[in-house]
Amino acid sequence: MSRIGKKPIVLPADVEVIQSGTNLTIKGPLGTLSLNIPLIISLEKKQEDTTTVLELSVNNSEDRQERSMWGTMRSLIQNAVTGVTKGFSKKMDVVGVGYRVSLKGENLVFEVGFSHPVTFSLPEGIKANVENTSVTITGIDRQLVGETAARIRKIRKPEPYKGKGIKYTDEVIRRKAGKTSAG
Repeated sequence: MSRIGKKPIVLPADVEVIQSGTNLTIKGPLGTLSLNIPLIISLEKKQEDTTTVLELSVNNSEDRQERSMWGTMRSLIQNAVTGVTKGFSKKMDVVGVGYRVSLKGENLVFEVGFSHPVTFSLPEGIKANVENTSVTITGIDRQLVGETAARIRKIRKPEPYKGKGIKYTDEVIRRKAGKTSAG
């Protein structure tokens, strides 16, 4: 049995879930997300008191692959429900002397120690907010927000000696000691 898959998903009142074949569409106040559901997963919408609950089940709970898909799909649907109601965000910092970031239209322009500024165009559905040397990436799709933040970090990864680069706000950079003079 999948412990995660067995937990029902509580749907807020302003979220609408529509299933057509293997496609699941989740509509909420912030937008709409679609997911492809494997044929081995069955969805059942239940009304409990004042709340609507979505329960997932699999055809054969003894099959290892079906159990793993059960938990995975439950997590993906829960993330989609959270995304269309609250949204997701990642906060990043640009650390280094002279390092800066600016927002020009749908592009982020980074000046991070290269001979030229680096332009990063934001994917559709992702918004960015820039304050001094911090960037906040927001969107309704958790995977897209995380992937975009990872691609931004990849522009200039934090280096271990001075910690210069683009890092997540809650990330801790392991620092190394520099060379010591001989003698």
